[in-house]
Amino acid sequence: VTGIVILAIGIWTKVDLYKYLELSSIYQPEAPYVLIGVGAVIVLIGSLGCCCTIKGHSVLLYMFCGFLYVIFIIELSAGIALLVYRGKLEKGFKDGLSAALQQYGQKGEGEITDALDELQKKLVCCGIDDYKDWYDTPFSRSSALPNSVPESCCRISTKECIHTGLTNETASVNIHTQGCHKLVVDFINGNMGPIGGVALGISFFQVLGAVLAFCLAKSISRAKYEQVA
Repeated sequence: VTGIVILAIGIWTKVDLYKYLELSSIYQPEAPYVLIGVGAVIVLIGSLGCCCTIKGHSVLLYMFCGFLYVIFIIELSAGIALLVYRGKLEKGFKDGLSAALQQYGQKGEGEITDALDELQKKLVCCGIDDYKDWYDTPFSRSSALPNSVPESCCRISTKECIHTGLTNETASVNIHTQGCHKLVVDFINGNMGPIGGVALGISFFQVLGAVLAFCLAKSISRAKYEQVA
């Protein structure tokens, strides 16, 4: 079960969360693959443990017990790290968003441009702290009119969105004015905290599994010894 949970978190991170995580200056793109790999290994080891139990191989059960302790240490460390470094991840988003705004729409920055558009559309936000962060960017300076923001800042309900040459009045009507950073931080706190807590919680199931595997292996060894005697 633990392996399936970690595998699911890894897939979820790769499929959904990466759209936000890749904008962080400290994001490690291999992290989802590590979670998927660890989850798959745990599922495999768990399956082997079941086979060992059915076959009654005490030596393999002892090995299975050792594997569970190693997995426990990995999961415990990962859960603690996720909770401890959550603050750094939040700052990483601040720095990453600042860099993304400067790179937006530039040659060779298609992935950053698409990721930022996706973020602003999905979280209905614009800029870092507010929409005016766009004013001091290459995108706005290269526009026909100053004080411009991307179309991804437009409100869905606005049919003919004005997103160039903005004033306070036209901005409040045509675009989303709230910045993305606070929304991303709220998203992190709403998801990373529980994920870290789940990782810590399920890690203790490995200890329980290791203890039960050890007791079973010891019982099998004793039974075999008594049969020989």
